[in-house]
Amino acid sequence: PHVVAGTMASDDPDLFNVAMLIDELKNENVQLRLNSIRRLTTIAGALGPERTRGELIPFLADSNDDEDECLLAVAEEMVRLMSKVGGPEHLHVLLAPLENLASLEETAVREKAVASACEVARGMTKDGVREHFAPLAQRLAAGDWFTARVSACGVLPVAYELCAGQDSLREEMRGAYSKLCGDETPMVRRAAAQHLGSFAAACDKKHVEGEILSLFKQLTGDEQDSVRLLVVEDCASLGKLLSRETCIAEIVPAAKKFVNDKSWRVRYAVAKQLYDLCECVGAQCARDELLSSYERLLTDGEAEVRIASAGGASALCRLVGPEAATSEIVPRVKELATDSSQHVRAALASVVMGMAPTLGKDRTIDHLLPVFLTLLRDEIPDVRLNIISKLEEVNQVIGVDLLAQELLPAIKDLAEDTHWRVRLAIIEYVPLLATQMGVAFLFQQSPTGEDGQLTTLCLSWLSDRVFSIREAAALNLKKLTEVFGAEWASKHVLPKVIAGVQNPRYLYRVAAIRALTLLAAVTGQDACLQEIMPVLKSSAKDAVPNVRFCVAKALGEVALTLDTAAVDGEVKPALKDLETDEDTDVRFYANQSLQMCEIKA
Repeated sequence: PHVVAGTMASDDPDLFNVAMLIDELKNENVQLRLNSIRRLTTIAGALGPERTRGELIPFLADSNDDEDECLLAVAEEMVRLMSKVGGPEHLHVLLAPLENLASLEETAVREKAVASACEVARGMTKDGVREHFAPLAQRLAAGDWFTARVSACGVLPVAYELCAGQDSLREEMRGAYSKLCGDETPMVRRAAAQHLGSFAAACDKKHVEGEILSLFKQLTGDEQDSVRLLVVEDCASLGKLLSRETCIAEIVPAAKKFVNDKSWRVRYAVAKQLYDLCECVGAQCARDELLSSYERLLTDGEAEVRIASAGGASALCRLVGPEAATSEIVPRVKELATDSSQHVRAALASVVMGMAPTLGKDRTIDHLLPVFLTLLRDEIPDVRLNIISKLEEVNQVIGVDLLAQELLPAIKDLAEDTHWRVRLAIIEYVPLLATQMGVAFLFQQSPTGEDGQLTTLCLSWLSDRVFSIREAAALNLKKLTEVFGAEWASKHVLPKVIAGVQNPRYLYRVAAIRALTLLAAVTGQDACLQEIMPVLKSSAKDAVPNVRFCVAKALGEVALTLDTAAVDGEVKPALKDLETDEDTDVRFYANQSLQMCEIKA
């Protein structure tokens, strides 16, 4: 059967457009075919359910399109056609094109076809699943070409789940999945290992502890590391389905075997999954059986494995408790603090602070504080940044006084780092640090009464050569004022920012104006009128148009923080002067800000 566009010819422009779309499904131009496929729901709506089932879907099933992009689009659109075929009892017609697509070589097309077929099946009636979807899964599993069998691994778990109560059919499916797990093609075994967890989740407990566990053991000994790699992920998912005793007896030995696997990718996968498995077996078994394996992973010869292991240190400490963590994990953590790989040290720095609440104050001071200080002095900026970003966790346990001597030099080095993204990151952390440690510590003055190093740094960022740093610096000053109050800003910040408006470089003058604009919202109306407005009005006469239109924008924002009398007396006159400026952009922004003033009024 073919979709006949000619039967839709009509004076109705909508029907004519649909006829054009149908013709374009057969067009040689790939883009036209793709556009038409994306409009399949429109075509189906015009054809009606009966002709969609009898003509459109068979046409798509028989299509010999060889463009992967078009095939992928067809697989996606099948789900959207579910409402166009006449109800759940007719959804099975959508499976024919999807079965063809699930056997193709292109992985993305196959995966999308499998996902769509499963979604269609979930909308089908029980009879439809039994008569159409289950046979489809079995045909794929018995396919001559390996691609069909790969797709079967993704379809069978859903088919098994939807065939609840049909024991003979389910038994056949378990047999089919068993054959896939022993398939001669590694790609099929890999897919079987990937979906084993979801297939097990659909099975009854007796079958999980029998056939599925047997398949799991079979796959753990596979000669292909790409298969074993995927079986690792089944450890935790199967562990959640089995009793704790069975999990300890069957899954834990497999995990310990994987820790010693010759392939580093398998060991990496174990490191990522170990905490989930420890949760399944409980704290006691984790301490007795898996902690030694975790130690081994922390000292693995491959940096990637050590990185993955270090990432779970904090969570595992919480699970096994302070005593086991102190005796087994902390010694390895101390070694990782001086690891030859900067990425390992960075991964450790991002989690090591989280160990403090578990260990408690005394153990943290005795065992972790040296690690913190070592990482805080690390030569790599990312390592120091990760430590500083997590200071709050250790602050709650031991306070920051013990880190004080190392903290300010580390912040200063990061603030002056050659990489602008590092400088940006530390700027964003300063308000958080200020909240935790207070103005007295972070912004302490020198013995002669001059501003401390950090205050000077916060102001110097306004004249950084990178725009993002200057913008972040202005926002940083606003956040610090919110923490420490307007009085602190008037004394330590505003005079320096106002001085920046005289900078010979116009970009730095613009940054100072931006900072003043943001500070106006948090310093109060008096400070705004007495200190900020005079500077903005004088900058409105700057020789550079860019500065003047920044002032025009700033005045509109400042007006929102002032009362109506102040706006009428101070802001509007300045904006009316700018409205007659020789530069078009200045006039535009001045007019825009005046409108903001009117809205406020």
